[in-house]
Amino acid sequence: MTVAAREPPNEAGIGLRAVHHAAVVASQPAVGWLEIHAENYLGGGAPRYALDRLRRDYPVSVHGVGLSLGSADGLDARHLERVAGLVEAVAPMLVSEHLAWSVTGGVYHNDLLPLPYTEESLGVVAANVSRLQERLRRRVLIENPSTYLRFGHSPIAEPEFLAALAERTGCLILLDVNNVHVSAVNHGLDAVAYIEAIPQGVVGELHLAGHHVAREDGVTILIDDHGSAVTDDVWALYRRAVRRFPAAPTLIEWDTNIPPLERLIAEARAADAHRARALEHGDAVAA
Repeated sequence: MTVAAREPPNEAGIGLRAVHHAAVVASQPAVGWLEIHAENYLGGGAPRYALDRLRRDYPVSVHGVGLSLGSADGLDARHLERVAGLVEAVAPMLVSEHLAWSVTGGVYHNDLLPLPYTEESLGVVAANVSRLQERLRRRVLIENPSTYLRFGHSPIAEPEFLAALAERTGCLILLDVNNVHVSAVNHGLDAVAYIEAIPQGVVGELHLAGHHVAREDGVTILIDDHGSAVTDDVWALYRRAVRRFPAAPTLIEWDTNIPPLERLIAEARAADAHRARALEHGDAVAA
């Protein structure tokens, strides 16, 4: 298994979205790196032209959203080959996907659907992750989901499931701090305990994003919509994550209600400031 040629930078990166392609090419903003969603770049045309231009100037990561690693049917061979071709062409510093499923019986569901955390599902995901890594000839990162319902039978805690997956396959974990917060609030869990339960040596990237607060009939549900700035609660949790996983690079995601590029860059610089504060002051800022 090969590894990425470029080391992840300390400065936060941003998700590269089509609306910002021209501005990023023209202005070359001072951000650490760029992340692309693989499925948006599998064809040619303007997206690939912009990507080919920008990957000469920035480290790039490839974040898949459609491989459906939780599918009991296994990976779709054609889609796997298309993603592998993109990875080979781009030579990204990181490749990541989600702990979720979206395909069954040949039908694609346009969502990242959750899994029950059982030994059976762990075996399914591990087999699919191993196949993905063998095809790409590199280690991949698997992202924790945001969830809104809990399975009646899901005996393995999510951090333990991710840790077991990393141990079985050699993959790393992409720890989405906003997802941890969203799921913890929705299910009445302890977000700090979640982070502390993840082994220190397996987190290779951190994600940050905003979420929507929905209130109905006295019930509050957080929706992971990536459509706003990072909240204070998530910043505080992020500082804890930085202290526990100081080598993991950070990415700002903003996928709906996308702001001007300058606002996205400001959010990345805020992440840099929170990271520096956490590393400088240590546990005193972790509360």
